Amino acid sequence: MNNIKKTPPDSQEFLQRTSGIAKPPKCLWYIGKLPKNGPSVAIVGSRKPTEYGRYVTQKLASGLAARGVIVVSGLALGHDALAHRGALDGGGITVAVLGSGLGNITPFTNQDLAEEIARKGGAIISEYEPSMDVHPGSHLARNRIISALADVIVVVEAGIKSGTLNTAMHALEQGKELMAVPGNITSPLSVGCNKLIVQGAAPVTCVDDVLEKLGLVAIGENDGDLPMFNSDAERLIVEMIKSGVSDGDQIIAELGLTASEFNRAITMLELAGIVRALGANRWVVK
Repeated sequence: MNNIKKTPPDSQEFLQRTSGIAKPPKCLWYIGKLPKNGPSVAIVGSRKPTEYGRYVTQKLASGLAARGVIVVSGLALGHDALAHRGALDGGGITVAVLGSGLGNITPFTNQDLAEEIARKGGAIISEYEPSMDVHPGSHLARNRIISALADVIVVVEAGIKSGTLNTAMHALEQGKELMAVPGNITSPLSVGCNKLIVQGAAPVTCVDDVLEKLGLVAIGENDGDLPMFNSDAERLIVEMIKSGVSDGDQIIAELGLTASEFNRAITMLELAGIVRALGANRWVVK
């Protein structure tokens, strides 16, 4: 990619966020357009997301971007790339922080995504010389910058020894709001998130949770916002609950769904903030 520019962080409003962190970068290289100061959220997670994680990341990123929130991540495989893609799909601005120089964007498979980020008003940032390749520790080092650029850090999926938890550590050190997406207690990629929640991280169940942490108006407060369904099962489940059927087992039986189909659909609806659990497998539309 061409048009690599160099700037001291103190000379640009958005980048000034990195000035007070441990080992602040002396200068930053960037491609694209640096955003002005505004609400920003870092979305991070595993390089090998589950189907559940993929959906959650894209839903959160697109929903936040559509509300004018800057989405920050690291352009890595998995949740990073999904966060950037979701933000672009939401018509918003996204910023990628690399662990390599901008003349050597990695992974190679995300180069087209990087170009699209810059072309659509976002930026690719690095503290390394443009010719610098990835080196041991560079990805962990860039995590402190990802955290510094965000007001809120959201961890979507992370194993117990995931590098993603390094970003969470920086968030705590920098006094940032840390949030995590709860997951199935039997999933290895939810262990890290569930542990963060136990230790005090705020749980994320929908876009509104993050907007409230940012002090923004929640989506549900806008009458013009209609729920978006990702499958017929989700739409039919909501219609049944609205008709007065709240029991999950009854919904499964009447719609002819498998337990797995129902659990997947109801989880997505709950994360989207469309339904709320009453307990004992009973549900209500928000």
